[in-house]
Amino acid sequence: MNFDYHLQRLFGRATCRLGPGVRLLRTARIRNIRGNSDCIRIGANSIIRGELTTFAHGGKIEIGSWCYVGESARIWSGSSITIGDRVLIAHSVNVFDNLTHPISAQERHKQIRAIFTQGHPREIDLDDQPVRIEDDAWIGAGSFVMRGVRIGARAIIAAGSVVTKDVEADTTVAGNPAQVIKSLLEARV
Repeated sequence: MNFDYHLQRLFGRATCRLGPGVRLLRTARIRNIRGNSDCIRIGANSIIRGELTTFAHGGKIEIGSWCYVGESARIWSGSSITIGDRVLIAHSVNVFDNLTHPISAQERHKQIRAIFTQGHPREIDLDDQPVRIEDDAWIGAGSFVMRGVRIGARAIIAAGSVVTKDVEADTTVAGNPAQVIKSLLEARV
């Protein structure tokens, strides 16, 4: 049982929409700063142990059925993050569809001041770009998936990788920045 989720609902705060059989484990955190429970949807039979956050200026997270989001994983959206079915996201993975802070030091300070005094700003440009992780992908522990990236079906992202560009289906990538290390189709032969 996730005490945090039930407490937020008790106080009337936006959380998420849960499909049948979804389990939010003790460490799961739903931070729906956008304030609309329809902006975070979790498909049937998925298990969430990490953090799902939408920002005040936007954001949408859709997680398919039979997915796993590991402990200390962070999925932060200001645009949209779409995760297919049967996707495994290991512990301490970060998936961001935005820069999280402005590039300009002056704008960054303005944003932080606003967060500290009023909460996340509803008007801000964080160069948001959608992220898509397709069916049966596996994102290894400690990896980063950056804004604007599409990870193809059945792709494997090795632990500790930083994904800055699209990953084709049936491909394994590793490193910083992540590079193709093998085709999974060749491994089947």
